Amino acid sequence: MKLTWPGVLAWRLGRQHLAERAPRERALGVVRTIAGLHAQLTASAELTLWARVAGLGREDVSRWLWQERALVKTWAMRGTLHLMPAEELGLWVAAQGALKPRHHAGSWLRHHGLTREEADAMLAAIPQALDGRALTRESLAGEVARITGIDGLDGKLRGGFGDLLKPAAFRGDLCFAPSEGRNVRFTRPDQWLGPWEPPAEDEAVRAVTRRYLAAYGPADREALARWFGMPSPAGGGRWLKALDDEAVVVDVDGEDLVMLAGDVESAAAAEPTGVARLLPAFDHYVVAAPRGRDAVLPSDQRARVYRPQGWLSPVLVVDGRIAGVWSHERKGDRLVVAVEPFGRLSRAERAAVEAEAAALAAFLGGELELTVGRS
Repeated sequence: MKLTWPGVLAWRLGRQHLAERAPRERALGVVRTIAGLHAQLTASAELTLWARVAGLGREDVSRWLWQERALVKTWAMRGTLHLMPAEELGLWVAAQGALKPRHHAGSWLRHHGLTREEADAMLAAIPQALDGRALTRESLAGEVARITGIDGLDGKLRGGFGDLLKPAAFRGDLCFAPSEGRNVRFTRPDQWLGPWEPPAEDEAVRAVTRRYLAAYGPADREALARWFGMPSPAGGGRWLKALDDEAVVVDVDGEDLVMLAGDVESAAAAEPTGVARLLPAFDHYVVAAPRGRDAVLPSDQRARVYRPQGWLSPVLVVDGRIAGVWSHERKGDRLVVAVEPFGRLSRAERAAVEAEAAALAAFLGGELELTVGRS
């Protein structure tokens, strides 16, 4: 089957609920479809869902996370913070278990100044320290150091961006609890959410690969490995191969990529419809976009979107193309939105951008002040 990038991008928009927003009652299903909400910035996680769900309230994500516990905050793919559907935590833990644990790598141990035995002792102590309680990072660091008796471990656990805690999250032994003032706290998922069981690793690998291809395909092994955070593309190849005849190779403008066999017909029929979306920093569409293709993003603009230290800019997407960047700022009772397209917008595209900005102001509150300028 031969596909084109414009058609594939239109199909992706539909699969990621960007062609048409889903109703609010399906919001948690949207989170499941796109494999969680990237939560490096809480405000971005909320806007990621706003871009896909009609009628979303400002407090919905917070309530689902902390009061209803339908979402859980943890480190997931690529070692980045995500809000995941709580009922699916076991799936993502099992999929992480299919990778070589970070603390088994000599480079990781040397970087953190630990031996393999010390790392194992630390990870065993974390759920013990969190038993029946939520602890700030400082309190958790002190308790784990006390349990293990490892000199200097408390300082290592307090520093960095949670690198020493991520392996515990991958194992399902740690997740975030409501903060105490400005201090984040951690707790045990089995006590915060209730008992849960991960599926078998091979079952989890197939389920996660299906989920990825259903929303972000067609793709190659490199793209899958980068999205999940595998150490090499070979891992992505093994995961794709595990689907057997569920997945097929398609030709996208002369490039062989893999997608689910059941999705080929709908992808071949998809066409651009003029949809425009303002997506926040770290949006999933940008994370998984085939960033090396000019049909998706002009090569001379990539540095404005994919920035140093892993920062991903807020972007304007038009028919699946990353067509600009944007920003917003509150000034008194005004919401100032500045959109910088990478090229000229048609009258219809300009109108779609204006409608998106108006919807953003309605969600965030404030009188809209919009500028759309040529970059």
